Amino acid sequence: MARSYDLEPFELDFFDTAPIRFRIDVNIPVTPARAWAELTRQNTLDWCKPIKSIDFTSPAPYGVGTTRRAVLSPGYLTLNEYFFDWTEDPENTKFHNAFRVESVNVPGLRRFGEYTEITPAAVGSRLVWTFALELGPSSRALNAFSNPASTPVFRTIEADTLRHFAHLSPQG
Repeated sequence: MARSYDLEPFELDFFDTAPIRFRIDVNIPVTPARAWAELTRQNTLDWCKPIKSIDFTSPAPYGVGTTRRAVLSPGYLTLNEYFFDWTEDPENTKFHNAFRVESVNVPGLRRFGEYTEITPAAVGSRLVWTFALELGPSSRALNAFSNPASTPVFRTIEADTLRHFAHLSPQG
């Protein structure tokens, strides 16, 4: 049986105060509703090379309390995620969510999570995607994702995401 390491909980302010943060802030050529649908579907982020799989482990409809499992490529790192923020309001074009990782299969993380927000842009949507983490005392296994050298990983996620949305129909 695989080992599991519990992480510490946090609230939304962690995305502004975390010791390590990375932010993707891009415009994508699809409506906010279309972007949200892509980012909240089963097997989302299948277009990102650093991600092997993402599976919602809670039934739809998704919201606060939803859980998900993410496996990063090549498959050695598994994250169990818990969504503690979820706003899906198409009428007012408000879409955002946040999760914190509750457990991971390798030691080294104290706290990790992501915040995603989609808003209308002059053309299409603006996607703001914030990654926030704090390392624990035994973090050597996670250095590839948590120091300045990890920028290429996040830039790959950004480039893969831009490429994916460029090929979708704007309305879906």
